[in-house]
Amino acid sequence: MTTRTRILITGASSGLGEGMARRFAAAGRDLALCARRTERLDALAAELTERHPGIRVTTAGLDVNRHDDVFSVFRSFRDELGGLDRVVVNAGLGKGQPVGSGYFEANKQTVETNMVAALAQCEAAMEIFREQNAGHLVVVSSFSAIRGMPRNMTAYGASKAGVSALADGIRADVHGSPIRVSTVLPGFIESEMTSRSGGRTPLVADADRGTDSLVRAIESERAVSYVPSWPWTPLSVLLKALPVGVFRRLV
Repeated sequence: MTTRTRILITGASSGLGEGMARRFAAAGRDLALCARRTERLDALAAELTERHPGIRVTTAGLDVNRHDDVFSVFRSFRDELGGLDRVVVNAGLGKGQPVGSGYFEANKQTVETNMVAALAQCEAAMEIFREQNAGHLVVVSSFSAIRGMPRNMTAYGASKAGVSALADGIRADVHGSPIRVSTVLPGFIESEMTSRSGGRTPLVADADRGTDSLVRAIESERAVSYVPSWPWTPLSVLLKALPVGVFRRLV
């Protein structure tokens, strides 16, 4: 399998993005890291290059909802590193409220960030990969994409289902070419997002285990991966089959 040496990660200043950056850096990969919080990015880049002096780490501030900036930042990273081998579409937003409860703006922001901005990132990455005739697009979806979710998760789950379908379509479009497309669907992994649940999130994996599983899934370049594989792969089968009343009580 091809070793992807130049990796771009969006939403890299914290959580899963930061964790992936640390593990890829330890494996000797060159990194292009972007997020809105540039101070945290720069501190992370300085730490990684000090620990792993053989790698290059470049950073840029990026709000993925500024779509023109997505294209310009990705192209700038490509030029600086001499190409991109893997792009991880990771930036996302987790806020939301039940539909019809007066929080349209919050739900809209979640859908715009997780779906429309993800489309911009996929477009920018795939333009580069099509020009290179090579590359690995990784779309970070969510376990909540497997079926319609109730309560605060409705808009979030719908946005992640949309981005999963987007990745599926891109994968079909480039099937048989040197370009690979992977969808990873994390379950509950410790992060700033899960911490806002007030400790009520079930089956949460600690950040190290969750990130290790995520990176292994990415490196395998499988089409679709639930991470951590246990318990989320069998649960994906179970929860799809449950009657809606039982499903609602469980989630």
